[in-house]
Amino acid sequence: MPAQIGIIGGSGLYDMAELTDREEVAIATPFGDPSGPYVVGTLRGRRVAFLARHGAGHRLMPGELNFRANIYGFKTLGVERILSASAVGSLKLEYPPQDIVVPDQFLDRTRGRASTFFGRGLVAHVSFAHPVCADLSGAAHEAAIAVGARAHLGGTYVCMEGPQFSTLAESNLYRAWGMDVIGMTNLQEAKLAREAEICYATLALVTDYDCWHPEHDSVTVDMIVANVIQNAKTAQAIIAETVGRLDGARTCPCATALANAIITSRDAIPAATRADLAPIVGKYL
Repeated sequence: MPAQIGIIGGSGLYDMAELTDREEVAIATPFGDPSGPYVVGTLRGRRVAFLARHGAGHRLMPGELNFRANIYGFKTLGVERILSASAVGSLKLEYPPQDIVVPDQFLDRTRGRASTFFGRGLVAHVSFAHPVCADLSGAAHEAAIAVGARAHLGGTYVCMEGPQFSTLAESNLYRAWGMDVIGMTNLQEAKLAREAEICYATLALVTDYDCWHPEHDSVTVDMIVANVIQNAKTAQAIIAETVGRLDGARTCPCATALANAIITSRDAIPAATRADLAPIVGKYL
C-alpha cells in the first residue's frame, strides 16, 4: 500500500514515536540519494513515510541537502501531502520560544540551491504565489490548537542560506520588512513539492529569538537544546493529530499544479528527461 502522507523531520525530530508496522525503504532517484532511507509505517490509521531531513545523526547542513531527491522519493512512494517541521528563529516579540508558526509565505535568501525538477530539455513554470497548501496548513493549525500548542496561522518564513546565523543588520532588516520567522530549509521543499503536485505545509518551531533581541547574548546552547527537545515532542503530537484528521480526496489546486505549466512541445522533450520525470509529469505526456 502506498504511503499517503509524507513527514519531514527537522532539527530534533528524527523519528515518529507513534509510527507502527515500520519498514525502511531506500530509494534511488535521478537526482541522487535522499537524506536517508524513508521509514514507512502506520500513523493514526494512515500509511505515512517519514524522512529525517538532515540524515542519521544530523550530518547534513542545510546547503548540502538534496531537496530534489527527498521530494522525488516521496512522490515515488505515492505521497500526496507533506507535513514538515523545522527549527526557526523568531523575528517578532509575540512569537516566543516553543511557539509554533504555520507560515503561508516565504522570502528567498538562499544562493544557488537546486529548486526545480525541470531543465534538460523540459520547461515548466508552476504558480507559486501561494507557496503552501492552505487546506493542509489549516488542518495543521487546528491540530496544534487541539493538542494545546501555542500556534499561529500565517506569516512569512525567511529562508536564509546559512549555516551561519544572521548578522544583527540582517536580522533588523528582516524585522523592518515585517518578516515573522527565519530558517534555512523549507523554501526548496515547498517549490519542489508544488512541482510534484504534492500539498506542502510546515510547522516552524521557534527555538529562540533571532539576534535582534536585546537579550540574545544571554541565550545559551543549553537553553536552545531544551527548546529543540520540547518542540520535537510538540511537533510529534501535532503531526499525529493532523494525520488523524486528514481524510478524503484533495480538492486544493496543489493536485493539478502542472496542468497548465509545461511549456515545452511534447515532441521536443528528450527521452531521458521524459523517463526521469515520469513519476511527476507522466500523466501529462
